[in-house]
Amino acid sequence: MMAKAKTLILGLGNPILSDDGLGPAVARALERRIDPEIASVVEASLGGLDLLDLLTGYERVIIIDAIKTEGGKAGQIHRLKAEALSSTRHAGSPHDINLAMALEMGKRLGMKMPLRIDIYAIEAEDTESFSESCTPAVAASIPECVKMVLEELQY
Repeated sequence: MMAKAKTLILGLGNPILSDDGLGPAVARALERRIDPEIASVVEASLGGLDLLDLLTGYERVIIIDAIKTEGGKAGQIHRLKAEALSSTRHAGSPHDINLAMALEMGKRLGMKMPLRIDIYAIEAEDTESFSESCTPAVAASIPECVKMVLEELQY
């Protein structure tokens, strides 16, 4: 049996809600270019506690997700650390917890949480319309995000 890669690349989002599908779109583009022994690439529509099972056992996680910030420009790529997030777009319910709280809970439960989590958050324009395509500004940023992740992995 092959050993588990030390890095997880996680594309978060719903691929049928326009720009919300940018995380899975980036993940699909990366999956074709990354050696599975270097990093596992996964698409998911999860948040909060549901992410713990995916993150467990990896030393490093790179998350790609949509974000909406006040005054943000669609397609802008933000580079964040997990601690910077006070809330997540993909909470399963209003009673769910954000990523930082989920990680802390995982540690307290004795789960092997990643030592490093980096987030590439792309400013979304439309995360509510049913569409399998991102808006033009967001779609144009996907190749740049792919390039940034590959450079970070030293590809």
